[in-house]
Amino acid sequence: MKKTILVTGAAGFIGANLVKELLSTTEDKIVGIDNLNDYYDVSLKEYRLKEIESLDGDFTFVKGSIADKSLLDSLFETYNFNIVVNLAAQAGVRYSITNPDVYIESNMIGFYNILEECRHHPVEHLVYASSSSVYGSNKKVPYSTDDKVDNPVSLYAATKKSNELFAHAYSKLYNIPSTGLRFFTVYGPAGRPDMAYFSFTNKLIKGETIKIFNYGNCKRDFTYVDDIVKGIKLVMDKAPLKKNGEDGLPIPPYAVYNIGNNNPENLLDFVQILSEELVRAGVLPSDYDFESHKELVAMQPGDVPITYADTSALERDFGFKPSTTLRDGLRAFAEWYKKFYKV
Repeated sequence: MKKTILVTGAAGFIGANLVKELLSTTEDKIVGIDNLNDYYDVSLKEYRLKEIESLDGDFTFVKGSIADKSLLDSLFETYNFNIVVNLAAQAGVRYSITNPDVYIESNMIGFYNILEECRHHPVEHLVYASSSSVYGSNKKVPYSTDDKVDNPVSLYAATKKSNELFAHAYSKLYNIPSTGLRFFTVYGPAGRPDMAYFSFTNKLIKGETIKIFNYGNCKRDFTYVDDIVKGIKLVMDKAPLKKNGEDGLPIPPYAVYNIGNNNPENLLDFVQILSEELVRAGVLPSDYDFESHKELVAMQPGDVPITYADTSALERDFGFKPSTTLRDGLRAFAEWYKKFYKV
């Protein structure tokens, strides 16, 4: 049956790719909301929206914030959403240190508003973005959703853990099926310019020096955006079951999964692959002196030395595991970059 789906953060990196996938593969009605803030170049968000609008399909875009409760009231009354996918959030670890207010507004108040709407307008499934940052500086790897995650090292991480706690409370109190997805370092074409692969490219083009934190002793579980979207789509269609416990009261229909590549890459290896693909795509000349443009520096506040996803629960419940190699993903990014910026 045709469903009506709300995607918040629809002009964002993951949100726009999800909307494109849904419009290309389903008959569902998609409503997207995004406030198009200027945290990074708004022209990228506009580009993503144009890509969406070039597709056939039933899509309505609303410019606005999920922190605007009256706007959400109106949307939920008008559309009676079957599924809500909350991807709207203020992202970035370092930005949360200097601009905490926007994280509270979007990630806390905004998410609370979404939960309240799901409480008063019965939805089949709420899927929301969490983050690998909730694991903080856990020593045990790979990170499992069974691990204790009570020690965030950034405000951003704290807001994402709070989302999981809020969702659990609402699932318990109001029997709202909800699934949180802990994303691990998402990358790809038309991504966020504040992410390392994108910002490194911008700096190298200008002949500037790139800073590699923790003197290169960092590992990241880089996850290609198409794998993230596939995971979200599978999860959307399989809400946690509503059932009662031995006491006759509802067991919270609540779940949390990691979506990561299950293969952490050393930052120095990542930079090497990125440089090779930028040369291959013609973004940088073949004789570019990368060594003279690299600087090894100390760890930044809020950063962690490694992210590494245990994806066994995702494989068990959905038969899916991200598989795009870092080289293939960075190749796609480099080719897009050349075309988009007309290098």
